Amino acid sequence: MCRLFGLHAGLDPVRATFWLLDAPDSLSDQSRREPDGAGIGTYDADGRTHVAKQPLAAWEDHAFTREARDLKSTTFLAHVRYASTGAHTWVNTHPFEQDGRLFAHNGAFGGLDRLDQRLAALGVADLVQGQTDSERLFALITAETRRAGGNVAEGITRAVTWVACTLPVLSLNLIVTTATDLWAVRYPATHELHILERDPARVHGPAAPLEARSRRIHARSEDLASSSHVLIATEPMDHNPAWRPVTPGELVHVGPDLAVTASYPFPAAPAYPLSLSDLDPAAAASQGP
Repeated sequence: MCRLFGLHAGLDPVRATFWLLDAPDSLSDQSRREPDGAGIGTYDADGRTHVAKQPLAAWEDHAFTREARDLKSTTFLAHVRYASTGAHTWVNTHPFEQDGRLFAHNGAFGGLDRLDQRLAALGVADLVQGQTDSERLFALITAETRRAGGNVAEGITRAVTWVACTLPVLSLNLIVTTATDLWAVRYPATHELHILERDPARVHGPAAPLEARSRRIHARSEDLASSSHVLIATEPMDHNPAWRPVTPGELVHVGPDLAVTASYPFPAAPAYPLSLSDLDPAAAASQGP
């Protein structure tokens, strides 16, 4: 199953090395189970996107390691891929960029021909460069965001609702980021998604290093230890008890001040739900735990 990672640190750029490479269940470690591609998306000081990705597992991609150690950003979006649709190519590797926003998806849905017709009718078919269902979903979100006057939450709501009501759906878990905001969706309950709000100001005394131990790893981060940040991830990445599951049907928004808000704008369940047994063997394997 693909793995999602989003980090928002507010207005102060940070490095995400701890979570990407060093934590007990880091994204690099997860990529040993999801071998079909890895990518990191960030923003520079002017809010421009920077995407580094390759159709390789993160643990064997030297560029992923270099970027994870060197990049600083207010917002990170990273993804490790276990392909369900589309070849193992750069163009099919997450995250994707459209209109200055970054996107990654974990899940699967059908009816891509019908979605292609919808994208053509909305005038955004040219946004899709690869073969994945994920990039098509992002194009629909982009189209609906444009139609909503740039309101990203409304664009996500309209796009996910259209897919949920129209196409066969297994999972539409996703993260969208800008330099200042992050949105995440868990829909429906098929795959887990988790959130951690980490605020060192709530800890009495000086901030201790962010630290994680396991039988294999002992990792520390001074940088993130003193910085408030919000994490969204497919699974808890360390032993902090503050991790909580995102509720099925929840749309999470993290603003520039790291305020977390939640809404529930989607249908209670997809109109045409899929199960693993409905997928072909390769796609079903990509959606397993």
